[in-house]
Amino acid sequence: MSAAERRESVVRAATAEFARGGYHGTSTEAIARRVGVSQPYLFRLFPGKKAIFLAAAERCVEDTIRTFEEAAEGLRGEEALHAMANAYTKVIAERPERLMMQMQMYVAVASAEQEGDREFGEGVRAGWMRLWDTVRLALGADVDGTTDFLAYGMLINCLVAMGFPPTHRVWEGLYPSARLKGHL
Repeated sequence: MSAAERRESVVRAATAEFARGGYHGTSTEAIARRVGVSQPYLFRLFPGKKAIFLAAAERCVEDTIRTFEEAAEGLRGEEALHAMANAYTKVIAERPERLMMQMQMYVAVASAEQEGDREFGEGVRAGWMRLWDTVRLALGADVDGTTDFLAYGMLINCLVAMGFPPTHRVWEGLYPSARLKGHL
């Protein structure tokens, strides 16, 4: 495997590990073990745990952006909104580690900033703004629609992360595209 391929393996493994254990609860040893490399080799690919986490966070955001772009391709407004909502609902059902990695990103930012480390937040916020702009473009630059879409998305993230089953009454108020349609 080339260094680039190994690096890609580390990002995938880190996403799974950080999604489950968070930044503070995940060791670089666990990531190295999942990839099948030594810790020293891991640190030849990335300068430290923070760099690994930030690479996994960036990948998570980029994957979500790509999901939205592909779903909304050729669509605008309401059609784009429903296509993106359906695509995202399907992704988090099929790849729950992506959802949990998102949630861990937000927790890591808050924790790091409490300790005076703004680097986490800067990277995650920059990714969030790329995500915001992707949704806003698909919705015809509608700020209110973008806010509503992302607010519903965050609600869905929280409900899924807490384990509410698809039949629970808490899902009743969501717009039709966000209702689970058997995906979750």
